[in-house]
Amino acid sequence: MDLIVSKTSPMPIYEQITSQIEALIVSGELKVGDRLPSIRSLANGLDVSVITTKRAYADLEQSGLIESVQGRGCFISDRGSDAIQMERRRQVAEALDKTMELAGSAGMSKDEVQELLDRALKDYQA
Repeated sequence: MDLIVSKTSPMPIYEQITSQIEALIVSGELKVGDRLPSIRSLANGLDVSVITTKRAYADLEQSGLIESVQGRGCFISDRGSDAIQMERRRQVAEALDKTMELAGSAGMSKDEVQELLDRALKDYQA
């Protein structure tokens, strides 16, 4: 698991860690049951405080994406599947919002946008 943190970013480091792990879970790169690095090894690998990685893992556990097992470590949780679905839907909604902004700035009518959407849905496989 390759994470990159920027100490100059305005986003706190624990949030950078959290968002990158969330993205790996949502993308399917990390699957239910996969074990995460220990808090200490992740902290050492990223050259950050153990407290920082502990906060990131605590936030992920609170959101239901991971679960910690005493003495064994932290694992991707199956309880997080609803959270993952919600996150994917949020990403789709965000992408559609950006698309609509782009269509508006291009001067497209609702009918033109609908035509493009209908064409895309025609090939959609779910």
